[in-house]
Amino acid sequence: MVASRIKRKKTKKKKLFVLMPFLFLILAAVGYSAYEYNQGFNSASQNNEPFLHDQEEFNGENGADNLPLEKMNILILGIDSNGTEQARTDTIMVAQYNPEDGSLKLASIMRDSYVSIPGYANNKINASFFFGGPELIRQTIKENFNIDIQYYALINFDGFTEVVDTIAPHGIEIDVEKRMYYVDNAAGLKIDLYPGIQKLNGEELLKYARFRHDAESDFGRVRRQQQVTERVKEELISAATIAKIPRLLGTIQPYIDTNIETGTILSLAKDFIINPADQLNTLRLPIDGTFYNAHYSHAGAVLEFDKEENQKALNEFFSDEFEEENEEKTNELAAQ
Repeated sequence: MVASRIKRKKTKKKKLFVLMPFLFLILAAVGYSAYEYNQGFNSASQNNEPFLHDQEEFNGENGADNLPLEKMNILILGIDSNGTEQARTDTIMVAQYNPEDGSLKLASIMRDSYVSIPGYANNKINASFFFGGPELIRQTIKENFNIDIQYYALINFDGFTEVVDTIAPHGIEIDVEKRMYYVDNAAGLKIDLYPGIQKLNGEELLKYARFRHDAESDFGRVRRQQQVTERVKEELISAATIAKIPRLLGTIQPYIDTNIETGTILSLAKDFIINPADQLNTLRLPIDGTFYNAHYSHAGAVLEFDKEENQKALNEFFSDEFEEENEEKTNELAAQ
């Protein structure tokens, strides 16, 4: 009996001794993550002026119920304003993320798309943000494109530059396809890029993505925005970036207003890194062949488009059938 008790005590001590290193590693990881998060948050808050407003109203359907098993649709809006004044968003995207397989799709909506806005006269889609913030854009997208959105992320462009400089201190490689030069003294903006493969820092990459003063105009800007998003995604899932995730989340926090909980963001970031998508699938709305240029006195130059065709294109893009067809094409290319 006594010998048996002594043996059990020794066994418990042995198990505890074995577990101690793992417990230490877990505590160290938690401590490191908290420290890096705070470092990123404090640095970002000191360097730039963050958002000063409270969380926006957003009545997306079934938001909490969609996680973590089902696809989630996120409205992504990019603005220059710090939130103290009304602004028109420069970037309007709907991202769909599937936590099960890590697949990511990105639909960009041209800001000059002429749409019906609930409670207001028809206007450019970015005017709906000026009139009613993210919630009115959600309603407008639902009415014109027939898609439900559960979440939103309102991002100050300063936050983008901070993210790029955090994950890629030496810049992100981009092939600048042409000479890009534009100066707006009133807005304090100067874009001055030369063609060729080069590494751009956060500020330069943002200017590249936003440039529209050429023959392509906003179409070129949307294309470059999607290109830059793909390159940033590639940097995010690289092995060198994984350890930077806590600091990265702290860095972006002052520049983002979202209804996604911090714990959910951490969980999604982990899933995205562990199970990354092979590629970022993108769509531009309105699609080719469904729009024409028009002009109205109250709205200026706009894009009139076929709602039915674009609703169909967006719903097909976000469907499971699109994923299956895309996977088949990828397999065929790999076999060649």
